[in-house]
Amino acid sequence: QAKLVESGGGLVQPGGSLRLSCTSSGFALGYYSIGWFRQAPGKEREGFSCITPTSGATDYVDSVKGRFTISRDNGKRTVYLRMNSLRPEDTAVYYCAARRTGLGASVSAAASYDYWGQGTQVTVAS
Repeated sequence: QAKLVESGGGLVQPGGSLRLSCTSSGFALGYYSIGWFRQAPGKEREGFSCITPTSGATDYVDSVKGRFTISRDNGKRTVYLRMNSLRPEDTAVYYCAARRTGLGASVSAAASYDYWGQGTQVTVAS
């Protein structure tokens, strides 16, 4: 059974950093692009970053570009999201998702993803 599990969320002060992990099981991660989404209270789920399976090409939306970095270690079946310079507006539940499609589809095209994790809460507050 395909599964994605996010970890690393928590409470951090504005300007701080966190690293999220997305660990896979039950499918061959090396064939899948991984995207990160987030959903703040009262808002729609937003896709903001994606990384391809082998070349490791990445894409980001403007709101996180320069602050967030996505990376992967296929040997560890894990994708990482390093988040720096966190802002209160980054507060959300963060999800990872897997798809066979590369960067040809928008990172935020939720319907293009096959598997989803359960999410991890990130709260940015002083």
